Amino acid sequence: MNEIIVIGGGLAGCEAALQIAKRKIKVKLYEMKPYKFSAAHSNQNLAEIVCSNSFKSNLLTNACGLLKEELRRLGSYLIPIADNVSVPAGQALAVDREKFSKEVTNLVNSNEYIEVVREEISEIPKDKIVIIATGPLTSEKMSNSISELTGKNKLYFYDAAAPIIEKDSIDMNIAFYGNRYEQERKKEEDIEVWKERLINQEKSYINLPMNKDEYERFYDELINAEVVNLHEFEKREIFEGCMPIEIMAKRGKDTLRFGPLKPVGFTDLRTGKRPYAIVQLRQDNKEGNLYNIVGFQTNLKFGEQKRIFSLIPGLENAEFVKYGVMHRNTYINSTKILDNTYKMLENTNVFFAGQITGVEGYVESISSGFVAGINAVELYKIYEKNKFNIDNPNVLKEYQDRKKVFSERTVIGSLAKYISTPNEEFQPMNANFGIVPQLKESIKDKKERYSKLSNISLNEIQKFIAECLNN
Repeated sequence: MNEIIVIGGGLAGCEAALQIAKRKIKVKLYEMKPYKFSAAHSNQNLAEIVCSNSFKSNLLTNACGLLKEELRRLGSYLIPIADNVSVPAGQALAVDREKFSKEVTNLVNSNEYIEVVREEISEIPKDKIVIIATGPLTSEKMSNSISELTGKNKLYFYDAAAPIIEKDSIDMNIAFYGNRYEQERKKEEDIEVWKERLINQEKSYINLPMNKDEYERFYDELINAEVVNLHEFEKREIFEGCMPIEIMAKRGKDTLRFGPLKPVGFTDLRTGKRPYAIVQLRQDNKEGNLYNIVGFQTNLKFGEQKRIFSLIPGLENAEFVKYGVMHRNTYINSTKILDNTYKMLENTNVFFAGQITGVEGYVESISSGFVAGINAVELYKIYEKNKFNIDNPNVLKEYQDRKKVFSERTVIGSLAKYISTPNEEFQPMNANFGIVPQLKESIKDKKERYSKLSNISLNEIQKFIAECLNN
């Protein structure tokens, strides 16, 4: 065990390999290209960017912008490369994708501690520390090995998710709490008494009523909106099991009103009558500050989602922490498998990193690679001290004392906590302030609130650097 194995040469795998090599431990990095390509990859370089070339906002009042700054301060290798090959994109960080992949490949290939092995690996080594970073398009052979390792009921094969919004951005003068039919069972003649009763109902659902004009305006925009072009293999796998709301709408003007927007069992508090249609939001986290739009799996472009879903009464000023997505995506149920260092709970030698863990996005993948990489080093040092006896029961106990855990008040730490916290409705998540612990004081101005959260995060990062990286 004189090396650490990294499987997958994407963003997470390369960041992990470079962090390990920085600490003068040998790495064997397996990448199956160019001998085998996934359905979405096309060039031989490592860290290939296959979708948008945007790494999202650089602003510290944006969670992804803050995450990039955290990684810069921590000593990430890939974020500075992205900075160096950036192209004009306003306040966002966008890259020349060819130059980015080429520079990452050159950096990895030139590192004396990293050996790049260009072949498909189908079995997970049992006698070495391993980081599995095979990404959302993991090959069939590796998927089978991962399924055997994690349990067949803990591996998912596509991502069809509805948008998630911040509760504070919902107009509660229009929206109301309550489950279907609950209103009609408890309806009072005095509408004010009735409204007060609704306020005290279970708050797991928020309802947004629509009249005929509001619904028809929304419907017309929805069926004419721009969608993301999917690969043929994605169309086959996704549409058989889950229909996008825009496709459903095109089956007829009233299809949604008899489906996810059916108004039966509700009353519009603005009129005292049954609404023409209704949109339901379901609580998405324990804190109750995030809600998803029920039944709104969609393939609309992100800008179109913002524009069209904001037409729904009560969502005019909605803040989206995650847009709906429908694409091929292999990921594990990390909440039952991993700890907050991306290491398997019930395994002595395996870490995961990248989108296969349920973090979504380029920067998020890099962050998971960073965390897994530095902690794989800690585990390696423990094994080294124990003469690489992988069955030594004291190893895991010692790892609990030595592992490097980020504060949940940082974005890098909140992502690690999100993927390792039990959640029966777990789905991939990108960086957002909704998963970061909120401020004790109530601040209505979003920019001011996010600025304070950002300051707290960067202070925590500096503490981590002083206590965990500089010793």
